[in-house]
Amino acid sequence: MKLALNKTTLKRTRDELKTYKKFLPSLDLKRQQLLAALKVARAELAESETVYSELEALVSKTYPLLGSSTMRTRNLGSLIRVEEVVIVEENLVGTRLPVAKAVRFALADYSRMVMPFWVDLLIDNLKTIAEQRILLQVRRQRVKLLDHAARKITQRVNLFEKVLIPQSEASIRKIVIFLSDQERAAVVRSKIAKNKASKKER
Repeated sequence: MKLALNKTTLKRTRDELKTYKKFLPSLDLKRQQLLAALKVARAELAESETVYSELEALVSKTYPLLGSSTMRTRNLGSLIRVEEVVIVEENLVGTRLPVAKAVRFALADYSRMVMPFWVDLLIDNLKTIAEQRILLQVRRQRVKLLDHAARKITQRVNLFEKVLIPQSEASIRKIVIFLSDQERAAVVRSKIAKNKASKKER
């Protein structure tokens, strides 16, 4: 679109530039907050991945006991199940993020006299690993959402900083130079006309 070199366009472009410069600091602050939150979320995710791996290794040490047991693994699996997962939403500068609040389990009745001694410990470990798996999933989702939001806001900041503001400033310079040239040309024409008029009067 061709730039109209007139005072109306100059005023509109100056108003647009003022708006861009007004909103840029708040956009940049939002970007910084999201990037800081993303850094924290990635650290928390890395921590969860480590804890989960360690728990899996710990629980896997119990499997040899299952192999030597007369009990079937599926019988043990039916002793515990996830009954409810409570996930709430947190609003961080306009980005909705999941937060794991609680995991509730349903535990079947069983006789400690009949079950091997290590079943209680196994159930505790299974509960812990289930909680950590859910926490891991939630933290992965937080990182994904924060990463998307941070990239989006960075694109907007770049649009303002590298495109809209420089374009507006360049347009203003171009219009100002054109109008100044027009003004000077008008003054020169006026002087020439006056000289012609004064010569005729002589």
